[in-house]
Amino acid sequence: MSDTKRPLRRSQAWFGRHDRDGFIYRSWLKNRGIPHDQFDGRPVIGICNTYSELTPCNSHFRTLAEQVKIGVWEAGGFPLEFPVMSLGETLLRPTAMLFRNLASMDVEESIRGNPLDGVVLLMGCDKTTPALMMGAASVDLPAIGVSGGPMLSGKFRGGELGSGTGVWQMSEEVRAGRMAQEDFFEAESCMHRSHGHCMTMGTASTMASMVESLGMSLPGNAAIPAVDGRRNVLARASGRRIVEMVKEDLVMSKILTRAAFENAIRVNAAIGGSTNAVIHLLAIAGRIGIDLSLDDWDEIGHKLPCLLDLQPSGKHLMEDFYYAGGLPAVIRELESVIDRQTLTVNGRTLWDNCKDAPNWNREVIHSFGEPFKPEAGIAVLRGNLCPDGAVIKPSAATPALLKHRGRAVVFENSDHMHERLDDESLDVDETCVLVLKNCGPKGYPGMAEAGNMPLPPKLLRKGITDMVRVSDARMSGTAYGTVVLHVTPEAAAGGPLALVQDGDMVELDVEARRLHLDVSDEELARRRAAWTPPAPPMERGWTRLYFDHVQQANLGADLDFLVGCSGAGIPKDNH
Repeated sequence: MSDTKRPLRRSQAWFGRHDRDGFIYRSWLKNRGIPHDQFDGRPVIGICNTYSELTPCNSHFRTLAEQVKIGVWEAGGFPLEFPVMSLGETLLRPTAMLFRNLASMDVEESIRGNPLDGVVLLMGCDKTTPALMMGAASVDLPAIGVSGGPMLSGKFRGGELGSGTGVWQMSEEVRAGRMAQEDFFEAESCMHRSHGHCMTMGTASTMASMVESLGMSLPGNAAIPAVDGRRNVLARASGRRIVEMVKEDLVMSKILTRAAFENAIRVNAAIGGSTNAVIHLLAIAGRIGIDLSLDDWDEIGHKLPCLLDLQPSGKHLMEDFYYAGGLPAVIRELESVIDRQTLTVNGRTLWDNCKDAPNWNREVIHSFGEPFKPEAGIAVLRGNLCPDGAVIKPSAATPALLKHRGRAVVFENSDHMHERLDDESLDVDETCVLVLKNCGPKGYPGMAEAGNMPLPPKLLRKGITDMVRVSDARMSGTAYGTVVLHVTPEAAAGGPLALVQDGDMVELDVEARRLHLDVSDEELARRRAAWTPPAPPMERGWTRLYFDHVQQANLGADLDFLVGCSGAGIPKDNH
């Protein structure tokens, strides 16, 4: 016996059957006390949870998931929580970025293969956000993002201490001999004193802001502290809202339009967001089928001002940002440049959500007319050293170094860098350009956050706090400095970066968007003839698959066979 009627909802292809298979689908769920009327056609909502004790940023997600469930029940839905691979940048080696695409595959197949009509995405530490967005976009069901929220502000000896940013500052002080090791240890518990992700504008806070500016979360999602009761309210409200989204058939592709991505680029400039947002948004756009390029980041966002005085570009922290008005207050300041018609998950436009947002602290969120920093959006560089592009974050750089010519001091890889940097005999001064190779998508592999290279101790002791640094690596969103990143093609793929040698002159001119290696074409051709491509880092497993198929940073570093949307087709029965 089988039904011939077309199911009202996707989940009814499982639960609405009156045959043997329907018996199996329902019966196994009834083993925990679910009544039969729960299978009556109400929306089945998946709660995609990246909870893990190995991902400290997401360690409170059990509580958050329960709030989402309450909201789903209240709205007449049927919540079913499921785990997916969790990526924590703080513990996972060699880098969480190596596994972003793997986690996205876990998300995609978990959603497509199960009886779900909509999904709530619980995301926190920085790679979990793009992984969940990429995986869900590839299925294109109704989805809503709920971020875990930032930690409370760090407090150390009467001052503010920002996660990540403070680590980079204090570790340099220790290396320079100006801070005792005991004081460094004391700061550990002072920096991270509550649940949540980095409370600076690192990649986690940036990506939470990108989700909100794309329209994929309820207003306020980006900045509510993790331990603030209002984070639970938002989770509960998101559970309620996803049920209505299913009824409205408000799928991701209706929200993630070209205009939505352009808005996110503008917002990233206004908040001084992480350079990692470039790679992640390019990858998300590729999954949903939106034509977004590296050049769009420069054309749309670079001339815009930074409005937010927040570490690492400024001095405040995410808790201050929330109390000042959060992301809606920033978006309201962008009235003259924002696309007001983009749709959001609550069914209203982005502008409708933010047009009346208050700004409670102009020292934290500046006005568009009197910005914190002018023309501070991410800049895209071109030149013979990066034919396919490179990026720099001017708001976190030293202005005097944005135009610079210096002698290259070259590190072949991360291990070589650490070996040479502390060598007192290293031939380096503050005018040099530090060049790091083989840390891109293929080279590390996974494209580690190694781009903000530490400075040589002998220069730190002189009071030098910044130098021009160039690499094919990424940089933590919490980091700062005049750091050129994502040089493409990377060294391991045979890009010109592989050919740089000690003593070569490197020219950086951010205003002219230029990164140039002052070496003749003939000499570069001679060096290329002697260059040998690296062998795969492993002969089996995920790392080998990644190495063989990962795209370059200018394309989002996704796997080539994952680009595009496969939709939410219902898998065939095999009982």
